Amino acid sequence: MSGEASTPGASPRAPRPGTQKSSGTVTKKGDRGAKEKPALVLPPVGEEEPKNPEEYQCTGVLETDFAELCTRSGYTDFPKVVTRPRPHPAFVPSASMSEKPAQDDQRLSASCSLNSLESKYVFFRPTIQVELEPEDKWVKEIYIRGWRVEERILGIFSKCLPPLSQLQAINLWKVGLTDKTLSTFIALLPLCAPTLRKVSLEGNPLPEQSYHKLMAADSPIAHLSLRNNNIDDHGAQLLGQALSTLRSCNRTLVSLNLAFNHIGDAGAGYIADGLRLNRALLWLSLAHNRIQDQGALKLAEVLRPFELTHTEVVERRRLLLEKGTQERSRSPSSSRPGDSKTDREKNLLLQVNSAALVEKTDKTQTTKTLKGLSKKKEKSGGESVRKEEKSGSGQSPTQGTPKKEDPTKSGKGKVTIPEQKTSKGKGPKTGNKEKRSFLLESEQLVAEAAETVNPLLEPVEHRNGKVFMPGNKVLLHLNLLRNRITEVGLEGFLATVQYQAQFSKSKSPSKGPVGLLRLSLAKNCFSPQCPAYATIQELMLPRAPVTKAKPREEQTT
Repeated sequence: MSGEASTPGASPRAPRPGTQKSSGTVTKKGDRGAKEKPALVLPPVGEEEPKNPEEYQCTGVLETDFAELCTRSGYTDFPKVVTRPRPHPAFVPSASMSEKPAQDDQRLSASCSLNSLESKYVFFRPTIQVELEPEDKWVKEIYIRGWRVEERILGIFSKCLPPLSQLQAINLWKVGLTDKTLSTFIALLPLCAPTLRKVSLEGNPLPEQSYHKLMAADSPIAHLSLRNNNIDDHGAQLLGQALSTLRSCNRTLVSLNLAFNHIGDAGAGYIADGLRLNRALLWLSLAHNRIQDQGALKLAEVLRPFELTHTEVVERRRLLLEKGTQERSRSPSSSRPGDSKTDREKNLLLQVNSAALVEKTDKTQTTKTLKGLSKKKEKSGGESVRKEEKSGSGQSPTQGTPKKEDPTKSGKGKVTIPEQKTSKGKGPKTGNKEKRSFLLESEQLVAEAAETVNPLLEPVEHRNGKVFMPGNKVLLHLNLLRNRITEVGLEGFLATVQYQAQFSKSKSPSKGPVGLLRLSLAKNCFSPQCPAYATIQELMLPRAPVTKAKPREEQTT
């Protein structure tokens, strides 16, 4: 009976203290339910992810907007927005050397505590560094360094960055970008303010090397830095095609930094091909790469007159034919009033010249008659006699046809004779010259507009059955430091610098581009005392903007 009593007593006791939870299946389900109770609260938060961030309206303050969007998206630990640290003004190199060891000892002794170590490692925590404008405190530049930027973070940026009206630059250094996240980042750029013109993606190697997508035709980027991304010849080929092809050309990118990559001769050739028809890039850096003489010669060849290929000649002829057909189709219609005006002006000029010649012949005859009449009527003398002579000279011709021309001559005879010579002898000539100069200037403007449309429409030279186009004179700065260029490559750059120097001297008053202003070739595989390198430096010294500014300062002083 004791066993029977114990069995029924044990069954009600089991659920009370909860000691037999591990043996009973019912108790295990209760444990799972108890464990899932906090998890049941999270799914609604996850369900609210697409709703709450969209409902939130950004205020334009990056710190509050980013924090609020991260919390609404379910992030518990997210990077903070911090102003970018700057060097302290107290750190001056003029401090005495005797004080340094004492200061270092004090710092080391103070850094032994755990709190000081934690405060030092705060610098390495993920943050969003921001550079503000001094007056308005608007966000001007954003720096993200050393932590992985995922697609969800980029989605948050797509909502909190567009309200920043003064944003100018975004710098991403070693943020673990992929080809997919790069495409989302590129889609984010058009949403930002139009002041955003600078993007820096350094230390982000991509397997597909799709950096050329940043240089699309609709890209707002003007300054692009792609340092230390392991870009090889294949990536350089994609970048060169993004600079220019026969049918497309980038017109927004002004500076491109490709330093500290793996670009060789083939990659330099691809970039040179991109510079053939590009007339927007001003600054190019290929420092710390693997470029040798062949790549250097290709780059130097583009900067002076080069021969057009067969495909380029065919494309140029096609463009000229299209231009001619468009002009012919527009010329009879009234859609282009400028052409009709120029034609009218030319006809008027011809009529004015013919009229001037006729008037000269008539005036010689009238002056002779005036002199004869004046000699006869000098005795009567006085100003009244001269007035009568003028009135008589206006009525002297008695034939039928000259009578119609009398009012014009009488109206013009009221002016004194020396004024007639200056105004009618030299007047139409100067007027013709001025009008011709205006026409020439308008033609030059049209030619410049055509050049901006496509460089293949530039004036070319024909030599021995070959077509030569003037080289790229828009590029102002070329950096080739620490490559593998020898004296063979230097000869090519020497020829380009000599040509550009002669061109700038011959066309100094022109407003167009004049070529390179700075060329960096140091730390390559040649001696600094090389004669070609010395002549390049001599030719580039007067072209450098720093050396140009010195004589101006001297003149002002």
